Amino acid sequence: MKPQVEIYDTTLRDGSQGEGINFSALDKLRIAEKLDAFGVHYVEGGWPGSNPKDMEFFKQASRRRWKNARIAAFSMTRRKGMAVEQDPLMRQILEAETPVATIVGKTWLLHVTEVIRAKPDENLAMIGDTVRYLKDQGKTVIYDAEHAFDGFKDEPEYALATWQAAEKAGADCIVLCDTNGGCLPQEITRIAATALGKLRTRLGIHTHNDCGLGVANGVAALEAGATHIQGTINGYGERTGNCNLTSIIPIVHFKMGLIGAPAKSLPKLKELSQFVDEIANVRHEARQPWVGESAFAHKGGMHVHAIDRVARSYEHVNPEAVGNHRRVLVSDMSGRTNILMKAVELGFKLQPDAPETRAITAEVKRRENLGYEYEAAEASLALLIRGILDHNPELLFSVDGYHVSIRSSGAASVCEATVKVRVGDQTAHTAAEGDGPVNALDGALRSALAGFFPRLKRVNLTDYKVRILDGVAGTAARTRVLITSSDGVRDWGTVGVSENIITAPLQALVDSIEYALVTKRP
Repeated sequence: MKPQVEIYDTTLRDGSQGEGINFSALDKLRIAEKLDAFGVHYVEGGWPGSNPKDMEFFKQASRRRWKNARIAAFSMTRRKGMAVEQDPLMRQILEAETPVATIVGKTWLLHVTEVIRAKPDENLAMIGDTVRYLKDQGKTVIYDAEHAFDGFKDEPEYALATWQAAEKAGADCIVLCDTNGGCLPQEITRIAATALGKLRTRLGIHTHNDCGLGVANGVAALEAGATHIQGTINGYGERTGNCNLTSIIPIVHFKMGLIGAPAKSLPKLKELSQFVDEIANVRHEARQPWVGESAFAHKGGMHVHAIDRVARSYEHVNPEAVGNHRRVLVSDMSGRTNILMKAVELGFKLQPDAPETRAITAEVKRRENLGYEYEAAEASLALLIRGILDHNPELLFSVDGYHVSIRSSGAASVCEATVKVRVGDQTAHTAAEGDGPVNALDGALRSALAGFFPRLKRVNLTDYKVRILDGVAGTAARTRVLITSSDGVRDWGTVGVSENIITAPLQALVDSIEYALVTKRP
């Protein structure tokens, strides 16, 4: 179906300008292919001529067939005092061989007179000449009106004149840019509505998130009548980022009832978000709306009790509609419903009024009071539930003793750990060196157990976090350690708490190995 709202992705250009975001040419191609498969209407690949990898991207992109997306190359209006046909920027954008050219031009007189130091009429000619030239070359031309809102607030008549110059020259879409990200939604609505009253061309919106309003301002423009919106996956971009498409796309569909990205693609939204984060080598933001791990996570007992009966009582949409899932968290704020629902998630079936259910709830609250935390340590919670349900079954192994020492040699130091374990009536005593005490303990423990349980060779510690729980106690403070482990197929978290800074990680390590042994790989 023909979209009512065009989705224009600028992750590969504007998004890559964000701090810590870097894409190779291959990275860009992989992301573009993912966006194309999802059904995004435009993918902006970069600025031809600005760097070799962007030119390589356009070279490779021209050889591919795109099912849904139209690839856009980005550049600026011709330079002052230069004929458009002679401007190297025009040659570079034509060499990119994209069907779409996106051109940025000046709206704000402050920039015209003080930054590029051109006369107002010359800036209008620069806009018109560039758009007309690229249209004559057979391009779809999108005109990005830089600082559209700041310019309009200062000199509304001149701002309108710049947009009308682009329209007269044949621009297919005029995009109002809140380049500084400083506008409020009501300002966006008012100015966009004014533009729509003066222009016949399709109107678009490009917002930044400097006030935390990137998405809200995008929605405000759409409500005013804009039908084209630009943004980036996960909100990447300069300073605090751009309008986040992983929020805009479902808002357009579920909240505004408009046709944007294909409906069949919405359940793949979280996957798209995670894919781009992985390519960018950025940790996925758990608190992202719609696609974050915490977006549909419930902790308060009253909330969990309600969603167990009527999910929409505390969820604005079905999590699966955007490829996400409901999570129930367990803590000292939990009620019995939290425990029941979490147990099902972990593979246990509890009866609401069973003494074991009451015992599990009480034990969780007791341990949380001591400093244990199970939100990121579901494997430790599963072992706790299993222990109470099975009435403290015998562990597969036990640690009879351990020793950790640090050996210094000049400026370097090496940690060594020895561990003695018991499996049935047999014992093993091993040592290992590591970069620190936890690394050494992990190596010694798994080395001691590998002879009894060969599958532990696949298990690795992948993350390790320490938190001091009661800092006023100084060096006697209780320590909480959270460990994430993996066997290459699945990840799991465990927790340990102790006043002894070595005992706490050992508890978490023991839980990690026990969990790996008592659960089956998917």
